[in-house]
Amino acid sequence: MALTETTTDSVKTTLSGARYHTCVVENHDFVPPKDFEFPGNLVPVQINPKGPTEVPVKTFVDYSKPENEYRYKDFLPYNTLTSEDALTPYEHVDAASRADPDKKALLDAIPDKKDMTPNIGTEIRGIQLSGLSNQQKDELALLVAERGIVIFREQDFVDQGIDWLREFGSYFGRLHVHQWGVHPKDAPELTVVFRDSDKGSYFDNQAEGSLNTVSWHTDMSYEKNPPGVTFLSSLSGPSCGGDTLYANTMTAYDRLSPTMQKFLETLEAVHSGTRQNLLSNKTNLVRRPGIDTIHPVVRKHPVTGRKALWVNQEYTTKIVGMKKAESDLLLNFLFDHIHRGLDFQTRARWENGTVVVYDNRMVQHSVTLDYPVGQGGRRHLVRVTPQAEPPSL
Repeated sequence: MALTETTTDSVKTTLSGARYHTCVVENHDFVPPKDFEFPGNLVPVQINPKGPTEVPVKTFVDYSKPENEYRYKDFLPYNTLTSEDALTPYEHVDAASRADPDKKALLDAIPDKKDMTPNIGTEIRGIQLSGLSNQQKDELALLVAERGIVIFREQDFVDQGIDWLREFGSYFGRLHVHQWGVHPKDAPELTVVFRDSDKGSYFDNQAEGSLNTVSWHTDMSYEKNPPGVTFLSSLSGPSCGGDTLYANTMTAYDRLSPTMQKFLETLEAVHSGTRQNLLSNKTNLVRRPGIDTIHPVVRKHPVTGRKALWVNQEYTTKIVGMKKAESDLLLNFLFDHIHRGLDFQTRARWENGTVVVYDNRMVQHSVTLDYPVGQGGRRHLVRVTPQAEPPSL
């Protein structure tokens, strides 16, 4: 990974010439606590006396051994020991605002396209994301806003390398760095999803004691600038299982009565990253404190104008101004409405080379941990997560 030099406005330039926009401000004055102990999920390494330390995540297979050759070793997971401030506000200009409403430059270049369901999802083959022009990227942002998710098959997306991925993602917004999530070495702007054992991972701890592994959410809704157009790419996975479920929260809003819609548009809710941090302490290092943020219960896409429900079971904790019993009743009704809406949901089945592009503002999703791991079995993805505007009506 090339070294970087920081310029203004959190824009970095690598020695290879790639430029990307990051939300992270590294704390070079960080001094590790004297009583620090490595979580059991991480490989103990020598800690830097000052500044951040990157720590490898334990894997079932030792990929440092020559006999365990793996094409995507550069994307194996690391965690960072550091302490950083909360993210600064970011003024977002949506790529879709520059798009031709007819999306001709993009659609005319696609030889194979089909909708997955009437309400959500389109699958595309025969075009490479790596070859899109700026005009086609703008139109992709609009298509994703309209369809919720777009699946691209047989992509060379990840093969372009870490620097390229960061520069590509920055076209759509400032790159989010997760408050505790794992990432490739020297690349906190890319989030790694890696599971090759059912013991000790965040996802397994989260599902412990539950009847199933489904956990509907929108990514990092607690941030002041939650993510928008997001790219999730498969590097390696099981031959069957590990699908990602998606629900269209635009349609979920549309299905409500006008009376309920108007009522919800008057409300705000608290989104909390604190409890996620507490759960992650078992397995991960937290790079900045969790925050609680108030957002509207209904948000509007800045370009399409479509309204969507903006509450999720993972992060939304209460309705502002309501007593707990009232808030719980309303939130549970909305959660249940979204979760039960099979006629506005779809399922992304992963193949190597698949990239799922989704608008985090307009859909919710959940992983399914229904696949075998260990003895070489793994599920490995990388996510590029540009931030978007603060939710509003």
